Amino acid sequence: MFTGRKLPITLAFAALLGLAFGASCKGFFVDPVLQSIAIDPTSPQVNVGSTITLRVFGTYDDGTRKQVKTGVSWKSETTDVATIDANTGVLTGVAPGSSIIDASAQALPASATASVILVGAALAVTPTATSVHADGSSVTFTFTGTVGTKSVDITTDNGGTLTITPSSTTLTCAPVAGTEVCTADTGTALGPYSITMTYPSATNSATATLTVTQ
Repeated sequence: MFTGRKLPITLAFAALLGLAFGASCKGFFVDPVLQSIAIDPTSPQVNVGSTITLRVFGTYDDGTRKQVKTGVSWKSETTDVATIDANTGVLTGVAPGSSIIDASAQALPASATASVILVGAALAVTPTATSVHADGSSVTFTFTGTVGTKSVDITTDNGGTLTITPSSTTLTCAPVAGTEVCTADTGTALGPYSITMTYPSATNSATATLTVTQ
């Protein structure tokens, strides 16, 4: 039985024990440490002229996984294909192709490959007809894909497929700076050839006539 004198002492002792226990327990309830990060979605895809927001998820040393909402920085390695807001992670499609997207949080890196597509594009080509000498000479074709008011160059570098009809081993085309440069080497059979570009999800193909002359 506590006397009037012992009760305050006992209560004070209990309070001290509580403080000591609370202080010692702080070491048991530390914040989990971020171990690694990953970009979500893992393979982002966006249409030209459209945007999507990327996120970073972190894995912590206690085994949990949750979104990292602060302290994340972003970068696109190919800004003529896709740009990304350094702070918000908003990804914008600029032109068909792919770009590596880098993210960083608490000095931990992550990356993902973003694909930019052009859905429902109407293809066109300029010039629609021209000629070239079969002596190593070249001509340049510009193929474009248009959706609404947005037009971009389409080449075999950014998802286009080019065919030459009839096929020839000495008449070849290659992408150069947003165009297709076609070269007729010596020995190329004379006459007209169809140079046709197709693109996934386009509404049409675009064809130019190239006549090989002496």
